[in-house]
Amino acid sequence: MEHQALLDATGLLCPEPVMLLHVEMRKLTAKQVLKVIATDSSTTRDIPKFCQFLGHKLIEQNQQGDIYTYWIEKKEK
Repeated sequence: MEHQALLDATGLLCPEPVMLLHVEMRKLTAKQVLKVIATDSSTTRDIPKFCQFLGHKLIEQNQQGDIYTYWIEKKEK
């Protein structure tokens, strides 16, 4: 899936992936997509909640082994 930015949060544990996600989303303009790669299983709960709370669109999420991948579209202002 196409994306404009990448956040590699592999090896990081809660709350670091979501803290970094917040910083990266601020750098994007509306409708740009951030791809997040993580290894912390808590991201399966935390990232959807982050998106819901802040209004960003979780386009897709998947898991392959211990790797969790998310594509998040920044909300329009």
